[in-house]
Amino acid sequence: MSTTLTSISNDSLRQVGVIETLTGATTLTAEDSGKVFILNAAAGAQITLPAVADGAGQSYKFVVGALFATTAWTIKAATNKIQGGVIVNSVNVPGADENTITFSASADTIGDFVELVGDGTNWYVFGLGTASGAITLTVV
Repeated sequence: MSTTLTSISNDSLRQVGVIETLTGATTLTAEDSGKVFILNAAAGAQITLPAVADGAGQSYKFVVGALFATTAWTIKAATNKIQGGVIVNSVNVPGADENTITFSASADTIGDFVELVGDGTNWYVFGLGTASGAITLTVV
């Protein structure tokens, strides 16, 4: 993994954002909260979220940065607590009590994304996929 820190300096130093490139399987921690993760590998992998009870106030964003033609990227929660929806090819794809978000290897577009916010009980998802079937929300 590589990390890029961008900041702006005026009277005080402010952190603008942390971008981290993912090229393989990753387990997230509370310290990763607030980061934007760029999915950048020819083959996808699984990203594991922290326990939902530990997720209060945490947020994560995942953006497709390179086409992955062989294997999907998945974002996995330990329990069926992913709620919300994504817009995929102009259609709302709802999710209720899901545990897996999948970026399809056959329908990915650079720039597709999802964001997750936790409240300690649920992970709330929203995002955008360009092509039909680009992002799915399921129980696996």
